[in-house]
Amino acid sequence: VSFDALRRDAENEYKMSAPKETSFMVALLAGGCAGTSVDVALFPIDTIKTRLQAPQGFVKAGGFKGVYAGLGSAALGSAPGAALFFSTYETAKNLMLRNVDKKYESGVYMASSSAGEVAACLVRVPTENVKQKLQAGMYKKTGEAVRGIIAAQGFAGFYTGYLTTVMREIPFSFIQFPIYEGLKKKWSEMQGYQVSAVQSSLCGSFAGGFSAAVTTPLDVVKTRLMLGKDAHGVAYAGTLDTVTRVYAE
Repeated sequence: VSFDALRRDAENEYKMSAPKETSFMVALLAGGCAGTSVDVALFPIDTIKTRLQAPQGFVKAGGFKGVYAGLGSAALGSAPGAALFFSTYETAKNLMLRNVDKKYESGVYMASSSAGEVAACLVRVPTENVKQKLQAGMYKKTGEAVRGIIAAQGFAGFYTGYLTTVMREIPFSFIQFPIYEGLKKKWSEMQGYQVSAVQSSLCGSFAGGFSAAVTTPLDVVKTRLMLGKDAHGVAYAGTLDTVTRVYAE
């Protein structure tokens, strides 16, 4: 699925002029639907990833059991988080593309995606805090996790790991979106018309997979911070402390 533009008919001749801009409302709705669909469909894989990164180890964190633990909280936060990202991304991108030379397009995509990530994390981080605690078996139900976070840290606890998440998401987007947009543009030029939805998804898969591989260390740090304690029950004291202790392992 192409998140940054409405797909044109593949039969139409490709035009070298700037593509039609995606409106704010279309980006908001399309981003929300796309984000929810992806998060729900791939949730078991996300659970396995969280348990692999958990300090107590994969098996003690739950192994392959209950891979849908936390799905409700993820689904609840997915649509608004994705909608915030894509509406911010499209708005910033369209604004900058109208005022920036074409040779700086990659920079525009980087800046736009960074703005989108900062906005999306306002919703994504509280959701992640609840979801990952459920995935790691720290709580059994969403309400229990919410009450536990408030009791332990207050409402600020929902934003534990916010800066680390932003530190992960911005490099991810810096890598992903220029590759994604660049691949679509080259493919369109080669075939003489805009890429189809399937072609766009292939570009996105490659760009996302490569970006995820590069930023996995930051994702591990983010997960450890949100889970709160190491395998011995000692709390993590910020990003630097977490990096040091993960590295020592």
